[in-house]
Amino acid sequence: MITLPLKTKACMSHLLLKDTFDGFSFIEGEITTFNKFTIDGFLHKDFFEETPEHSHSHWRDVREFCFSIIRGKRTPLNFKIILSLPPEKFEHFLYEHEVSGFNPRDIQGMYLNLSYDGMNLTCITGISMKTFTMDKSLEKAWDAQAQKKLLELELVV
Repeated sequence: MITLPLKTKACMSHLLLKDTFDGFSFIEGEITTFNKFTIDGFLHKDFFEETPEHSHSHWRDVREFCFSIIRGKRTPLNFKIILSLPPEKFEHFLYEHEVSGFNPRDIQGMYLNLSYDGMNLTCITGISMKTFTMDKSLEKAWDAQAQKKLLELELVV
């Protein structure tokens, strides 16, 4: 787990106006403006005619809704948005980054926790496993990849 300070304006543009994070799963969000809006990214499969294969919305499916809450003359008091690499990409991540000893089915999530406190925007990376392991190689690979991507996008302060 690492904490990365982000450039607020540039990151908000990528988060809300561009498709940069659209492929990520949306786990949950909390946005405080004139009210506190809490959004659970978990899909209620009974709602759909055809059952979706994934358990959570993708960021692309809720991005505009979150933008509609945040946009306005005043910045939000705070927000927290939790994104995860989608489970269908876990196996490719393990292969691409040469992380062995992990079964993709044992990974709960590979997270980007975006948090704005009214002044500063930060990203805290993290992983969660369904099983206990002392092996930190996946966490280190995810931290490095997240930092690399955010640096490439010039979002890190």
